[in-house]
Amino acid sequence: MSKENNLKQAALEYHNSKPKGKIEVVPTKPHSTQRDLALAYSPGVAAPCLEISENVTDVYKYTSKGNLVAVISNGTAVLGLGNIGAEASKPVMEGKGVLFKIFADIDVFDIEVNETDPDKFIEVIKSIAPTFGGINLEDIKAPEAFEIEKRLKEELNIPVMHDDQHGTAIISSAALMNALEIAGKKISEVRFVVSGAGAAAIACTRMYKSLGAKPENILMCDSKGVITKSRTDLNEEKKEFAVETSLRTLEEALKGSDVFIGLSKGNIMSPEMLLSMNENPIVFALANPEPEISYTLATETRKDVIMATGRTDFPNQVNNVLGFPYIFRGALDVHATEINEEMKLAAAKALAGLAKENVPAQVILAYNVKSIKFGREYIIPKPFDNRLMTKVSMAVAKAAIESGVARKTITDWKAYEEELLDRLEGSDEKLIRILQTRAKANPQKILLNNAEEYTVLKAAQIIADEGIAYPILLGKRSKIENTKKKYNLEFDLPILDREDIENKEKFEKYAEYLYQKRQRLGVNSIYQANRLLKSRDYYGPLAVEMGEADALLTGFSKGYKSALLPILETIDLQPNVSKAASAMILFTKRGPIFVADTSVNVKPTAEDLVGITQLTANFVRALAVFPRVALLSYENFSDISETSQKVAKAVKILHETNPDLIVDGEIQPDFALDEQLLSAFPFSKLEGKPANVLIFPDLTSANISYKLIKALKSAQVVGPVLMGLNRSIHIMGMRSSVEEIVNLATLAVLDAQLRKSLNK
Repeated sequence: MSKENNLKQAALEYHNSKPKGKIEVVPTKPHSTQRDLALAYSPGVAAPCLEISENVTDVYKYTSKGNLVAVISNGTAVLGLGNIGAEASKPVMEGKGVLFKIFADIDVFDIEVNETDPDKFIEVIKSIAPTFGGINLEDIKAPEAFEIEKRLKEELNIPVMHDDQHGTAIISSAALMNALEIAGKKISEVRFVVSGAGAAAIACTRMYKSLGAKPENILMCDSKGVITKSRTDLNEEKKEFAVETSLRTLEEALKGSDVFIGLSKGNIMSPEMLLSMNENPIVFALANPEPEISYTLATETRKDVIMATGRTDFPNQVNNVLGFPYIFRGALDVHATEINEEMKLAAAKALAGLAKENVPAQVILAYNVKSIKFGREYIIPKPFDNRLMTKVSMAVAKAAIESGVARKTITDWKAYEEELLDRLEGSDEKLIRILQTRAKANPQKILLNNAEEYTVLKAAQIIADEGIAYPILLGKRSKIENTKKKYNLEFDLPILDREDIENKEKFEKYAEYLYQKRQRLGVNSIYQANRLLKSRDYYGPLAVEMGEADALLTGFSKGYKSALLPILETIDLQPNVSKAASAMILFTKRGPIFVADTSVNVKPTAEDLVGITQLTANFVRALAVFPRVALLSYENFSDISETSQKVAKAVKILHETNPDLIVDGEIQPDFALDEQLLSAFPFSKLEGKPANVLIFPDLTSANISYKLIKALKSAQVVGPVLMGLNRSIHIMGMRSSVEEIVNLATLAVLDAQLRKSLNK
């Protein structure tokens, strides 16, 4: 099965798993008692209904309208699939809803309308518009898309935007402003060639004109060539860009041009065409999945090219997710009646300005590079830059107020910024996406034990397909192949089978190493070393120790303690570490929470708690998260029980040895995580801000707590991560899910990356 088929099957399974689809409606108010239901529905609901009937703008006060966007399509121009119909467009519209939620905390109803007549389509949307604070039109074919958006904007009093047009226009305009600055050119003087004349191309070109591009300096080409006034086959939108010229082909138009904007189809721009452009050419090849000219070919052809594409695997990705979530966020927050030109320009300028600012460490780490700075390979911000939420949303909100389309005025901009940041903290899976991006930037070889198991094999397939790591399967070759055949898993990954003839010499080498390491510690002969190596629990760690892989995941089919012992007997601890420890990540709606020690130290001493805290804080920092540590007990700053005395002693040591670490205790977990409860202790080093790292007083309380959370499905749980070892080795929970293995593999890769960077 090809990688393309693997992806197709994985996508079908993803959408088909329960619950079906990608979005659901979740109550936001208490609903467990009869009184709750009486307030939510009859008779209590009459009160807000009457308030709204008296003052219609109170709908923003008493309902979800102010944070609800409709993503609407008729399925006539879906991605690269064309006119596939309303029902077939639904997965895409649900996906757009997911992006709205995870990037800007905006709720979405996706609405697929089975109507291609523009007049009827418009009437449908107008009829349902009172439900929403804004409308995102999606995947509607041109030229109908222009008329639909134009009329809805005129006839409705909420923001309406066809993202296929304006999203690309806004993002590419930001990139264009910065590219022109780097090239040392003025927008009023440069010559443009636009390949494509659909909705996106026309919207982009209109926005470039609003930025100062001269109409006489723009040549637009469609599938028949340059759009000239002599042509008789032009619709109204194309006529706007018709010019008097003798040029007829894209090749002719490009000679002596400065800017190429590609919104057409792949591989239509040759190296010769690129060479015919002026010095420091700006090339935005935005066709997907194949650009008009590939990034590699363009940069090899001309070293002075300033290049952008729509692809994630090259610099300067023009990605609409940089715009639409935050544009609607700003518009919704001021109850705007429309998204006007001033708001779109404000978004573009905010994006352009953000690319010139110093890039935070978390963004640099996310892309696994040493630095990111404004220049030819960074003219537009990265999608995982959290500053987009505040910079773009606030710029759009301000433009709405200043241009007179806002029904709500913001006066305390600092408070609004804090509100936006609070919404970001609720993005519970954003860190995982960032971490996987970091892993993909520098994949490592990862050895997966128990590879005969379907779950492990499926995870290995995903890890390989996603480019997170280079998996090596540890197990019996015959059993692995049988499992692959049984479950129709057609992929080719290296297998490490100790019984393969070519591994005999390697086996002897490992046995000698183990004997030398463990003699006088229970392994007093080569024979004993050979016997231990027959267990993969010893063979796997030694394979990493001897450089056959960069990381190991083991333990899928047995308890943590059984899997841990062989690791501790074969792998040294890091310098200045007295005991290994483990930590879990809980991805909650308030952000990631790290808990330790969940798996290793049964009854840690105060000194052990100090070591566990230091290891966990270092782990958290490595993920570019600032640690705020609470050492837990069942008492708050009481120092009465034996447990609290132990915790208090550990805190005292940490205050003395790690003065820069924000840490305090002993404290109860509900107080540690609640800003209001923390205010009762103004003396606390936590200074009233909730902790994101929880250190438990013993393994029992830590293990029970995280397993309870996992069982209740109140948070996504990743780990345990094994800390303090000299190698990147981690133990899967017994019978982990595919997703859990993939997430743990991501952390293992990052661990291996960090070790290599420190050893350089």
